This record gives sequence, C-alpha cells and structure tokens, in this order.
Amino acid sequence: MSDFLENKILDHICATTSYTAPSAVYLGLSTGDFTDTGSGASELSGSNYSRKAVVFAAAASGATSNTSNVDFDPASGNWGSISHWGIFDAAASGNILLSGSFSSAKTIETNDVLRISSGDLDLTAA
Repeated sequence: MSDFLENKILDHICATTSYTAPSAVYLGLSTGDFTDTGSGASELSGSNYSRKAVVFAAAASGATSNTSNVDFDPASGNWGSISHWGIFDAAASGNILLSGSFSSAKTIETNDVLRISSGDLDLTAA
C-alpha cells in the first residue's frame, strides 16, 4: 500500500477522518518501482499510453484479483520493459494506492498491445 492509502485507512479505522473509496481505480504502468510514496520510477507517458480502469472482485481471505481483461491501447512507440504496476484513484494524476511488480517484465514495442488477463492481477493484504 502507498503511504497515502495507509494513512487514509488508519484515519478511517480510528475514527479520525472518514475515507471515501474512489468510484473507480485505474491501472498504471512503469519500468521501475513506484515505491510507497509514488515518487519512485516514473509512470509511462506518451506513445499512446494511458491508465486503464480495472475492476476487482470482492476480497476473500485477504486477496482479490481483476474480474476482466485490462487491455492497453497499441503502443505508438517503444514503452520499454514494463516491470511494475500501480493502482491509482484517477485516470490521470490522482493518488497511487497500491503498487507492485509483475512476475516477469514485458518489453512493449511499437504496435504491441499489453493485456492483463482476467484473474492475473492479484492483490493480497498481508
């Protein structure tokens, strides 16, 4: 979890300040670790890249996964070796909520389409 989300959840649980969940969350990509502050590696930009909305199943046993495919638009230039993901509370700008790394990096070149298949983006609270 990002530092932002950790603080929001603690404030909410401790009745300091209510946290309203975002109406949608968006998957962003990077060639490096976003870190807990979101200030680590830069999110991709340009070359027809944009965050994509992602829907998750209700959590069970401290885990959830995406309920449908997440398809990014065809790259209009090389995106590089995509190794990390972030879940954001807005389609652009906003706050990073969660981040992690893919099990293996994928190099995206011009005209490639990156697809995260249904059930392949797993989130675990531990």
